[in-house]
Amino acid sequence: VQRGLSARTALAAEFTTAEMSPVFRANGNTLPRSISYARHLANNFRDWRLVIDGLVSKPLALSLGELRGLPTRTQITRHDCVEGWSAIGQWAGPQLAPILKAAGLRDGARYIVFLCADDYGGEASKGGLQSASRYYESVDLVDAFHPQTILAHSLNNQPLSTGHGAPLRLRVERQLGYKQAKYLMQIVVADS
Repeated sequence: VQRGLSARTALAAEFTTAEMSPVFRANGNTLPRSISYARHLANNFRDWRLVIDGLVSKPLALSLGELRGLPTRTQITRHDCVEGWSAIGQWAGPQLAPILKAAGLRDGARYIVFLCADDYGGEASKGGLQSASRYYESVDLVDAFHPQTILAHSLNNQPLSTGHGAPLRLRVERQLGYKQAKYLMQIVVADS
């Protein structure tokens, strides 16, 4: 319905610093239980890499430092949670589009799947990417290449806290909060 009512490329509303919420609550899982995430957290994500693979010509594995070194988009937007609360915060990080372009999408690429350290669990009966025991989210290429779709490493001028998805979370500003996947570990370019 949303896509039928508004242009797919329209921008989400952006706000001023005066309109930012005094508290931006952490929601959902606030500390993944996986041993690998605990190791990354303990060494301040020095050895962490965001893997970009699947239907790409050049798989990538980017460190947090490399991601922070990319051109950054900063945007003050409203996070709307399906639980009924909202908050306005300032997010910063590289746009997803140039990263996907650097990886080189291959023929047949239709979706971008984000695999997380978040351990909510998948559904083994579905098979494929959905069967992993960690949270995942996906977007189509229109949302992936939208100018406000970023891989946020900062919230309100501070590195992401663990509760907000450290070291990196997705921001797809025209979507509800559950699409803003936290604890990103891997991006898979897929055909379904």
